Amino acid sequence: MPSSDSPQRQRPHLALTMGDPASIGPEIILKALADGNLTETCDLTVIGTRSLLSQTYQKLYSQGQPLADPEALSMIDIPLDANTLRQIIPGQGNAVSGKASFTYLETAIAHTLEGKFHGIVTAPIAKSCWKAAGYDYPGQTEVLAKKAQIDRYGMLFVGRSPYTGWTLRTLLATTHIPLNQVSQTLTPQLMSLKLELLINCLQQDFAIEHPKIVISGLNPHSGENGQLGTEEKDWLLPWLETAKKQYPQVELIGLIPPDTMWVNPAKAWYGNPLNVSQTGDPSRDQTTLRMNQPADAYLALYHDQGLIPVKLMAFDQAINTTIGLPFIRTSPDHGTAFDIASKGIARESSLKAAIELAGELTQQRLK
Repeated sequence: MPSSDSPQRQRPHLALTMGDPASIGPEIILKALADGNLTETCDLTVIGTRSLLSQTYQKLYSQGQPLADPEALSMIDIPLDANTLRQIIPGQGNAVSGKASFTYLETAIAHTLEGKFHGIVTAPIAKSCWKAAGYDYPGQTEVLAKKAQIDRYGMLFVGRSPYTGWTLRTLLATTHIPLNQVSQTLTPQLMSLKLELLINCLQQDFAIEHPKIVISGLNPHSGENGQLGTEEKDWLLPWLETAKKQYPQVELIGLIPPDTMWVNPAKAWYGNPLNVSQTGDPSRDQTTLRMNQPADAYLALYHDQGLIPVKLMAFDQAINTTIGLPFIRTSPDHGTAFDIASKGIARESSLKAAIELAGELTQQRLK
């Protein structure tokens, strides 16, 4: 990793990929890097094509929006030939833009594994454009894992509430698979892997030594004792009891019905008071209060079970971070938005949050 005289004061060195060059990636990068506060805490190097950033800059500059000057950015420039450049048109993702975005990511990973960067922040890509270019991956997460030669990783979504400052953390047990494959994909081994990754991440990257983790059920009402599905009764509940014994330093709560698991996080996010019943028994009231307090993290069992509530609460704040990698990786939790590319209306808030989180997590690791 990049050297420093004082490791505790070391500035994170982060690679920032441009994502699909036909997407909002170039625009949100120029907007985000116009904020000098980001460069006060970390060193950022953009990995992409400078001429494409310059095109976006020239188009948006007349609108009077604060933009970073592409010529002044620290950048690993990946030039494209004239014929390729002509085929990259804002708002029209295709195989050419897909190939460019894949090359940016590959370059960032290679430099990071060589020790030039502490972590990577990735702008959005289009999986369909990757596939058109001949790259058959579910997403950037899987490429990062393959290049880093790891098979134990997870997708953790992190968002800090603008209302209360509380931090929401949600890990997905399964990710980009059809709904009808979830029950077959979930196993005790997979749940143990994801839980171990989550605990390690909370302790190492967020400095939460004794975390509280809430785990969702799979079926409506968590199966209602086998009446609405048997996975909970057959193996999820026995697995959870084993996990509680394995991690006595961790408070594991579950299996919480999926439709009620998000009530307390929403209260913590928006600042509504928590409901505590006054029973007249102080010990019981304290137990109720503890149960109603939000957790340090939530483990959802499939994609939409976790991401619908996350995006309802934290659409502009949520960050996707890949846990289990030998370096930090974060990404905005939104897509390419081809329909508004280069129109000057894309919001950079999620990218800025991704950069800030990558810096914070890197600083924690450097300590």
